[in-house]
Amino acid sequence: MSQKLSNKIALVTGGSSGIGLATAKRFVSEGAYVFITGRRQTELDAALKGLGGNATAVRGDVANLADLDRLFDTIEQQKGRLDVLFANAGSGTLAPLGQITEEHFDNTFNLNVRGLLFTVQKALPLMPPGSAIILNASTTSVKGTPAFSVYSATKAAVRSFARNWTLDLKERKIRVNAVSPGVEPTPGYDLIGLTK
Repeated sequence: MSQKLSNKIALVTGGSSGIGLATAKRFVSEGAYVFITGRRQTELDAALKGLGGNATAVRGDVANLADLDRLFDTIEQQKGRLDVLFANAGSGTLAPLGQITEEHFDNTFNLNVRGLLFTVQKALPLMPPGSAIILNASTTSVKGTPAFSVYSATKAAVRSFARNWTLDLKERKIRVNAVSPGVEPTPGYDLIGLTK
């Protein structure tokens, strides 16, 4: 049986749990060599064990541009290119209008919008024609969710990035798509109380 990602190099940000880890496992099963990132070393180590020998974990925060530089330096040194990027790292917490703080806004936009933008931009020099970029948006970008307006706005920005970057990267023959999952009972949702 042929593997769809045989001999491909992939990166999954936020790949130590939830949707990111499930995606990394699928990529490995399809023949890819996968790099995963995450902020917590313990979770990264556990995820790496579950991925087998066809993966590398790089600890880092996509909202930190120095961490991104180190990540892409590692990919370049070890594999020389990147064929598939799943920009998945993101987070959100509940805050109804009237209780949104500057810190809440800045943290959410720094990770979900700024971090995603610079992840993609810094990946581009490693991406040959025929590469694919997948952005993790959310159904909440088009459907209202109580106390989740800041997170929802970040995911609307992600959808907009996909539409525009498709045009920006057309001549380079790099595909850009966004996926918009609904509520998935991942560890991230437990942290903000959505699955309680």
